[in-house]
Amino acid sequence: MAISAEDIEFVSELFESVGHITTRKMMGGLTLYADGQVFAILDSDGQLFLKAFGDMAKRLEAAGGRLFTYEGKNGKTGHMNYWTMPEDALDEPAVAAEWAREVLLAL
Repeated sequence: MAISAEDIEFVSELFESVGHITTRKMMGGLTLYADGQVFAILDSDGQLFLKAFGDMAKRLEAAGGRLFTYEGKNGKTGHMNYWTMPEDALDEPAVAAEWAREVLLAL
């Protein structure tokens, strides 16, 4: 699946209360920035991930988040420090924005 204008509009509206949201298509997905800081990605399958390390990553995992993984050219599985948000956040911009603000504070 390619990133569409509708995908970009969805994530921009989802996080609009976080700050000035900009996006950039990269490697088949989309990188999201709030006031110039990378805080999330949208993968080529339309799955949204928040950038998180340490305690914030643990919180996202405890809330049901899943780590971003990929298969490398050598066939080995790799990962990046991005986690899915709780499902309910995708339907509630206020909840999504709160997660995003917490992630940004932790970066």
